[in-house]
Amino acid sequence: MMARKRRKIPYWLNYSIDELLDLRFKDLKITLADSTLIYFVRQLHDELEQRNINFKPHCWLSDEWFSPDAVPGIAIPFYLSHIKLTKLEAQQVYAVEGKTDRACMQYLRHEAGHAICTAYQLYRRKKFKQLFGRFNKPYPKHYRPNPKSKNYVMHLDWWYAQSHPAEDFAETFAVWLKPRSQWRKDYKDWTVTKKLEYVEEIMTDIQYKKPINNNRSYVDPISKINKTLRDHYQEKRSHYGMNLPHVYDGELIRLFKKINDDNKRRGSAAIFLKKYHSELCEVCSRGAGMYPYDIAQILQDMIIRCRELKLSLFKADEDAKIDVAIYIVMQTQNYRQRLSHRIPI
Repeated sequence: MMARKRRKIPYWLNYSIDELLDLRFKDLKITLADSTLIYFVRQLHDELEQRNINFKPHCWLSDEWFSPDAVPGIAIPFYLSHIKLTKLEAQQVYAVEGKTDRACMQYLRHEAGHAICTAYQLYRRKKFKQLFGRFNKPYPKHYRPNPKSKNYVMHLDWWYAQSHPAEDFAETFAVWLKPRSQWRKDYKDWTVTKKLEYVEEIMTDIQYKKPINNNRSYVDPISKINKTLRDHYQEKRSHYGMNLPHVYDGELIRLFKKINDDNKRRGSAAIFLKKYHSELCEVCSRGAGMYPYDIAQILQDMIIRCRELKLSLFKADEDAKIDVAIYIVMQTQNYRQRLSHRIPI
């Protein structure tokens, strides 16, 4: 019986948060092969092979999820390579894209859509342009999705297919590729079935064919990134607008309280907001006449700020939910003009 490969123990395993944040990406000394992510990459390759697609995108660790424009490969975020880095991501920016096994495969299938589009230059096809739009269309800094639209698949959060033609194709491809996908049933009577049928058509067309672009370069691998994790997270929070303006601090402190010896056992305000995130989104969206998406953006800002201020819950959950809902509805008018989904870095 072949012995299982022993994985390397990171030298920074016992580092504090501050010590970890002061490390440069290149100092982490981690590779895809040394993590469990390699099994998800193999699963992706197996799914493509089962569809008779003669292409396996190469993968590497970087600072974020992405597939370079001219390179048919997939960059996987470093924080998924080790549980300590995953916890750091959650602590710094609240959300962890691809944290669960299911979510990781969702992101891999999405990025595989970009990679295969690049590998076979599918964006040059006339029908592709007709159904998805111009691939070279500039990415908007923001977009406001329409959750009721039936011209896009539902795959990643925030109706991401609506952000750009390239993302529309990648999302549609991901839904098509998923094993045992029932897209014909799930999207029955939706106009997006035309896109799904087209994906099936072109995937049949390229079966067994070699890719046109087989560039195996690694773009921004963590082994080459000199930036510290601290600088990375500061830039990321700034890009996503995660810092709630300090003008609201007083109101947040009124809703909750600073953690001290008297009230620290009552629970974190950030955890409370996270726990009731979906319920508050639904209730507040009805009360404010806004999409749940917009409310989710406000809540995400509040969670980050409550964590930074170390605020604690000091009343019953039901009473706190009412107070928070009233506060959010009051703030929606201020957010209404400026809120729209941020395009990832």
